[in-house]
Amino acid sequence: MYHNLREYIERLEREGELLRVKTPVSTRFEIAEITDRMAKSEGGGKALLFENTGSMFPVVTNMMGSSRRMAMALGVDSLDDIAQRISSLLGDALSPKASMWEKMKMLPLLADVAKWFPQNVSGRGECQQVVWQGDDVDLEKLPLLHSWECDGGAFVTLPMVNTIDPDTGVRNVGMYRMQRFDKRTTGMHWHKHKTGARHYDGYKRLGERMPVVVCLGGDPAYTYAATAPMPDNMDEYLLAGFLRRKPVKLVKALTCDIRIPADCDFVIEGYVDPAEDKVVEGDFGDHTGFYSLKDLYPRFHVTCITHRRDAIYPATVVGVPPQEDAYIAEATEKIFLAPIRLAVQPEVEDLWMPLEGTAHNLAVVSIANRYEGQSHKVVQGLWGAGQMMFNKYMIVASTGENIRSFATLGRLLRRADLNSSIIRAEGVLDVLDHATATCGFGGKLAIDLTGVDPQQEVAPILEPTSLEPIGGVRLCDTSLLAEYGMLLLYADENRPVEVDVKLYLVENGFVGVKYVALFDYQAAGVMTLSDLLWLAMANTDPRRDVEFVGGALLFDARSKHPGEGDNPKRFPNVVMSSTETIHKVDERWAEYGLGKKIESPSRRYRKLWLSPKAEW
Repeated sequence: MYHNLREYIERLEREGELLRVKTPVSTRFEIAEITDRMAKSEGGGKALLFENTGSMFPVVTNMMGSSRRMAMALGVDSLDDIAQRISSLLGDALSPKASMWEKMKMLPLLADVAKWFPQNVSGRGECQQVVWQGDDVDLEKLPLLHSWECDGGAFVTLPMVNTIDPDTGVRNVGMYRMQRFDKRTTGMHWHKHKTGARHYDGYKRLGERMPVVVCLGGDPAYTYAATAPMPDNMDEYLLAGFLRRKPVKLVKALTCDIRIPADCDFVIEGYVDPAEDKVVEGDFGDHTGFYSLKDLYPRFHVTCITHRRDAIYPATVVGVPPQEDAYIAEATEKIFLAPIRLAVQPEVEDLWMPLEGTAHNLAVVSIANRYEGQSHKVVQGLWGAGQMMFNKYMIVASTGENIRSFATLGRLLRRADLNSSIIRAEGVLDVLDHATATCGFGGKLAIDLTGVDPQQEVAPILEPTSLEPIGGVRLCDTSLLAEYGMLLLYADENRPVEVDVKLYLVENGFVGVKYVALFDYQAAGVMTLSDLLWLAMANTDPRRDVEFVGGALLFDARSKHPGEGDNPKRFPNVVMSSTETIHKVDERWAEYGLGKKIESPSRRYRKLWLSPKAEW
C-alpha cells in the first residue's frame, strides 16, 4: 500500500488517473465547480490536483471518484478482490474444525490477523514535522473549500475524527464535516446516531472536556476506513490494516493521549467542551444533493496543528449525485456484504445501493428465498442493522436475478402484485433526510419481488390518444409505462398544494398503470431519468407521500409546501453553483488545462430553482 498521500497521487498520475491544475484557482466556489463537472463526467472523470490555491498547500479532489480509483486507493485491481478476501477469511475462521490438525492449520491465519492490528510507535511521525502552536495556530492557513454559494462557510470535508470512549478507552475514527468559524474553532457535525456523539454524551456525564484529534490524508485506506460502517467499539485502524495488509503505525498526539497515523498529512488537535452551549452550524450542500440546514452542534477548539513538510490537502465535494462519495459507497456495499451475511441475514446474496439513492435512500438485495415471509424477515432485519437502519426504500428479489440492472428490476416491478408485495414500517432515518417531518424518524417501504416470474405475461396498459390537463396535473410522460408500468406526471407550474392524480387517470382513460411518480412542473424536460429517481427517493417520506391512488402506487416527489399538513417546516433547496461561478469557470476553462470543456451540471438545476437562496 501507500506510505503517504503523495505516493498515491503519484501512482494516479502514472496510471493516467490524475490531472494537474497549475493556474491559480480559488477555494471559494471555483474548485468545487470544476470538481463537480469532472465528477459527473463519464466514469467519474479524473482526480484533480490544484497546485496553486492561494495557500502553501496543494489540494487534491475526486481522488477516489471512480471504481478504478477506489480500487487503487485500497491497493487492489478490483473491489471484488477485497470482498473475496473477507469471505474467504470468515469462511476459514468460522468453519467447523474436525481434528487437531485442522485447528493447527489455522495458526498462520491467526498470525496474519495479528499483523493487521495498529502498532504504537515512539517519537514523532511525519505528520508532526511542522508544528503550529500558540499564536501560530491558524485554520485559515489551510485551503478549506467553500463549495457552494449557500454554504455557511468553508468546511473540512474529509476529516478523520479520532475520539476515545471515556468508559472503555476504545478509539473511534469517524468522518464528520467541520465548518471553520474562525482561526481556532470549527463546528463538529456528528449526528445523534453516530459514535462521536455517544462519546460526547459520555464526557458530558463526567463533566470533562473531550479530547479530539482530526487527521487528514496519509494512506487513502485511512480515509475509507473512517467512512466505513464498522460496528461500535471496533477500531477503524484495524480495518485499514486489513485493507493495507500491514498495520497502521500510530504516534501520540502532541497535546493529548490520542494516537494517530504517523504518515498522515495534517493533524488538528483540540477539544470539545460539553459544558459549552452548542453553536449554529450550516447550511451545507450535502451528499443528499440538498442543503442540510442550520442546526446546533458542538464547537471544536483547536490547540495545535501539525503537518508533513510536503503535505497535500485532501478534500471532497458533495452535492447532487454522482459525486466521489458514490464510489466510496460502492466499496462499502461490496466489502461489507460478507459480514452482513454472517451477522445479520445469511440468505442475502447481493446488495446494491444505486447512486441515485445517495447511500441510504435506496437499497436492492437478492436473497435465497426458501419459505413464506422470508423477505419480510430480511427487510426487518436489515432495517435494524447498523447503518442499514437509515435505509428508506428497499427492493428484494430472488437469487439469480441481476439486481444491478434497471432493466431486470423493471421487468419484475411491472409484474409485481402490489396488493401483497408492499412492506411498510416506521423507523430511524438519516438526520439529513429532509422529507420527513420528524428529524431522524419516518416511514420505510420495501417491495417484495421474490415471487415474481419475469417471463409472466402482463396485461397491456391502456393509454389515451390525447391528454387533458386536469386535477392539478399539467404534463404526462408515458416513456416508462411499457417497461416499468410507471407513469411520470408533472404538476401545474403554480405548485398547487393538492393534486388529484386519480381524477387525472380516470378522466384521461388510463387503465392498468401500476406506479405513478408526481414531480414539480419545472422538472419536465430538464431532469434526466437518473435525476428523477434521485428526486423521488429524496423528496418523499413513505408514510406521507406514498399511497395507492386509483389502483396505482403513487410517489408524490414534489418539493413540499413547508408546514402544510405533515410536511416538514423547512424544505431545503438543491445544491448548485451560482451563475457567476458557472460563468467564471466557463471563461477560465482553457487555463485549467483539463481538455475539452465540460458543461456545468448546475445549469439544469438552476432552471428548476432560479432563486437558490429561497427556502421553499
